[in-house]
Amino acid sequence: MFKLNWKRLSVAAGLSLSLFAAGCGAAEEETDTDTGSEEGTEQSASLEGQEIELAYVEWDTEIASTHVVGKVLEDLGYDVELTPLDNAVMWEAVSSGEADGMVAAWLPGTHEAQYAEYGDQMVDLGSNLEGAAIGLVVPTYMDADSIADLTEEAGQTITGIEPGAGVVATAEQALEDYENLEGWEVQTSSSGAMATALGQAYENEEEIIVTGWSPHWKFGKYDLKYLEDPEGSFGEAEVINTMVRKGLEQDAPEAYQVLDNFYWETEDMEEVMLAIQDGTSPEDAAATWVEENQDKVAEWTEGIE
Repeated sequence: MFKLNWKRLSVAAGLSLSLFAAGCGAAEEETDTDTGSEEGTEQSASLEGQEIELAYVEWDTEIASTHVVGKVLEDLGYDVELTPLDNAVMWEAVSSGEADGMVAAWLPGTHEAQYAEYGDQMVDLGSNLEGAAIGLVVPTYMDADSIADLTEEAGQTITGIEPGAGVVATAEQALEDYENLEGWEVQTSSSGAMATALGQAYENEEEIIVTGWSPHWKFGKYDLKYLEDPEGSFGEAEVINTMVRKGLEQDAPEAYQVLDNFYWETEDMEEVMLAIQDGTSPEDAAATWVEENQDKVAEWTEGIE
């Protein structure tokens, strides 16, 4: 594994790096005279200790998906490290080969700028989730149904997430696209701070407008709605793609296969996200989902185990 120069950049930016505990190898297997079983044992042993580094941006969606994939790779015997990074640093790390991959590329809108800059320097394995969406989200008790309806709601403030996030940039573009939003502002914070503000406002039935995306646990916990977007500022439905460094297929073909095959539904992701939101650690939430969805995991790992 490469020395991660970009980690120093992320530390300088104030990001907290965390390690996803490396998995111990497979348990001792019973002796089997069947040739296929022997080959499977040898293959599992050959993966033990190989390092795989996955980068991700600290959004609830990507925390869920990255930990699930990490758990699957760990169970195969890989020494897995999951590293949270800023958007741009995540893309740069995979494109330069300093990280092996990510399952966190929101396209075509949210990460449009990063894809344009780094996309041709890595391998695009296609979507791992379809039907994702971004937009402005409000509680259903608010009267507004369209961005064009907004006047003085929530103090003419949109509560955003991290500066530089695609949904924030798009919300700022919406301020230019809609004449009725003149004088409004997008107040940036973080994904966690946005969720906290939403929860507090919802509990008190106060007006709030947030930059939202789905899948997200908040749609299962609160009664929310997207504001209609007649100007099309937020674009159409998005997909989340898997991107890996060049050369991964040759260096770690089994990990490449899992990442290439990884695909799940909105309901799967939201199940893991809600468990995390309710207090389960990302590692435990991922492990529970993997244990309870072995049929899907088997599709991602077919021929490896």
